Amino acid sequence: MEYVYAALILNETGEEINEDNITGVLEAAGVDVEESRVKALVAALEDVDIEEAIETAAAAPAAGAAAGGSADEAEGDAEEDEAEAEEAEAEEADDEDEDEGDGGEGLGELFG
Repeated sequence: MEYVYAALILNETGEEINEDNITGVLEAAGVDVEESRVKALVAALEDVDIEEAIETAAAAPAAGAAAGGSADEAEGDAEEDEAEAEEAEAEEADDEDEDEGDGGEGLGELFG
């Protein structure tokens, strides 16, 4: 992620996004720079209008909220889904415990 941040810093300051500049920003931040990742990032950003990408990304959450409800509702739905998943995992764990409990065998019996 720090590689993308370096590119964003360069874009914000009006500097050219190239291998030397990205490497310089990363080294200044104390990052152990991998040359292959720098090359891949520069190649990936070659035909990208970063300002347009930022605007598109900023507009996406607003469009989602307008189409599907508020962000609070979405967060509530996510919390409900997470709670249901945890409940299902707990039930599965209980089922496994019941299976292991047959005959009184288990680690406690081995060492107790």
